[in-house]
Amino acid sequence: MAMIHWCGTGLSSGPGLRRLIDAGRALTVWTIERPQAEALLAGRRARIADYSLPALEATLRPGDVVVSMLPPDLHLALARLALHRQAHFVCASELTPELRGLDAAARKAGVAVVGEVGLAPGIDHLMAHDLVADYRASGTIAPGDTVSFHSYCGGIPARPNAFRYKFSWSPLGVLRGLKSPSRSIRHFSELRLAHPWEGVTRYDAPLPRPETFEVYPSRDSLGYIGDYRFDPSWRIEDFVRGTLRLLGWAEAWQPVFAALSDASEGAERRLAQLAERLLRENGYAPGEPDRVVAVVTLAAKRAGRAVFDRSWVLEAKGDIRGSAMARLVSGTVSLAVEAVLAHDIPAGVQAAPHDPKLVQGWLSALQVQAQYLAKVDHLA
Repeated sequence: MAMIHWCGTGLSSGPGLRRLIDAGRALTVWTIERPQAEALLAGRRARIADYSLPALEATLRPGDVVVSMLPPDLHLALARLALHRQAHFVCASELTPELRGLDAAARKAGVAVVGEVGLAPGIDHLMAHDLVADYRASGTIAPGDTVSFHSYCGGIPARPNAFRYKFSWSPLGVLRGLKSPSRSIRHFSELRLAHPWEGVTRYDAPLPRPETFEVYPSRDSLGYIGDYRFDPSWRIEDFVRGTLRLLGWAEAWQPVFAALSDASEGAERRLAQLAERLLRENGYAPGEPDRVVAVVTLAAKRAGRAVFDRSWVLEAKGDIRGSAMARLVSGTVSLAVEAVLAHDIPAGVQAAPHDPKLVQGWLSALQVQAQYLAKVDHLA
């Protein structure tokens, strides 16, 4: 039986790790924090090993699966190690150009290098693939129609605070993420923002109890036009993948934005100090529930009239099973691991699958991880 090598025992690891063990999978937990690993197992039996690249390399066998739940800057080394040992690799994070550059080697080795199988990126991709497939099969497509795509996702506190956000992972990572410029399409034109918070708008989410949030474009949305298999002939009015925050977030974060804009000497040190303070003041208390909201919408208009308008809508809250973020991130990772072991994902570098069978299967399996997950036809 192929061995799953689960590397990392951080806050997002537990639910997916436990799911694979409960399914009878052979699994080794690699960690630098044994007590933390034992706590994540919650009484389950699995081998725990002290993490190091040499130790992992010594035990890897062809056909094994390496799962990286480590910080993103460590993924590449693990992926290369997996390829060297003819093992598969899975991570939740974005596929960087360096990871994508492993495609030829992975195909030659006959193994899969899988990324973007967490929440966002991950679940949002599944939703997008499903909506695009629906639109293509709808029979409503006609030349001249305009198409709009909006994908918003965010982890937010279930109990709102004055800061309008709480940190569930590295606060410095969250702050640095806001330094990344963004590209999207708004009203048929490319929108470039040096600072994503400059593009904050209000957004009415179609939740069971409708709620207004703040959203902003994240990173480069335009590369996903091809990944989501938009037809080159479609006239795109809007295309944005963005982050969702509680109403009032932009105002509460004005001091943070000022710190992020500071380019003077010592700015990085001051930013790290700010991150530490923000974590102390706005971290989750033990057992405190978090909340995740994600909405992906594809709409088309003809002469200003809607001819297609559907959304996938997700809402999840932390409960006795763990945080909502952990369930959705590591739960999706565990589905990817099973798909790799079943050879449902081909060799090479792959993001969340397009295959309709896998898309439907994964979304169905994720129903239990969310309090609400549904596809909504706004024209029905």
